[in-house]
Amino acid sequence: MSYRAGFATFVGRPNVGKSTLTNALVGEKVAITSSKPQTTRRAIRGIVHRPDGQLVIVDTPGMHRPRTLLGERLNSVVQETLGEVDVIGFCLPANERLGPGDRFINEQLDAYPRAKKVAIVTKVDAASRPAVVEQLAAIGALREWDSVVPVSAAGGIQLDVLVRELIALLPESEKLYPDETVTEETLEARIGELVREAALEGVSDELPHSIAVTVDDVVEREDRELAEVYVNLFVERDSQKGIIIGHRGSRLAEVGARARAQLEPLLGKRVYLSIRVKVAKDWQRDAKQLGRLGF
Repeated sequence: MSYRAGFATFVGRPNVGKSTLTNALVGEKVAITSSKPQTTRRAIRGIVHRPDGQLVIVDTPGMHRPRTLLGERLNSVVQETLGEVDVIGFCLPANERLGPGDRFINEQLDAYPRAKKVAIVTKVDAASRPAVVEQLAAIGALREWDSVVPVSAAGGIQLDVLVRELIALLPESEKLYPDETVTEETLEARIGELVREAALEGVSDELPHSIAVTVDDVVEREDRELAEVYVNLFVERDSQKGIIIGHRGSRLAEVGARARAQLEPLLGKRVYLSIRVKVAKDWQRDAKQLGRLGF
């Protein structure tokens, strides 16, 4: 049996479950998830290991019409990734009819003829069987796919089938990563993302897009089996800072508790977490500030 290895990425409208699917296939949380659109801001690689192949999933921001400089840069990340991968998986929820956004993305795929195209019908556990059949027919009419796979990341439905189909479309290759590698993300990057995920919970309107997190320091205290984590949480206006902190710091305390619950398993020890909330005015539209924040 030949060994195959290569890169795949999932595209789709924001919030169709691309990051959730990535985590489910990798078997570990490598990308944060949220009900808020445009949660993913970087190309994050998660590696799936199988006896016959190695699938490198590149999780990217959702395709959208940008309104800020940050949005333009996120779209550039998507376009650059699409030009480099071997397989593009187009995620379409089973419980939502195809819309203009889906058709727009489908048209964009023509610009990447080298990549194999797979339609991934997500959230099949949230739709009736007739609805899934109807969605499959609608998706089949969009283009000629190299494969069509209905799945549910939450329900664990057909995930092995999807991995098998994706690996079969990869080129023959040696392993690209050691067996123990599940992501290229640094520890600091994963910490920052988990804190941002905690901060996204319960906020509304434009605030999710205004949140950015940087990690100042991670100090591991071996004598106390404790990790001290110091992060900055940036927003764009003073009013947003007040929302994040909450009455007498109540909301910031909730953010810290949620983040620590994720950080302690990652670091394998108790965590002391210090979050400093700062204002970086209109950072999404400021090239210099975007650079300082890592975009």
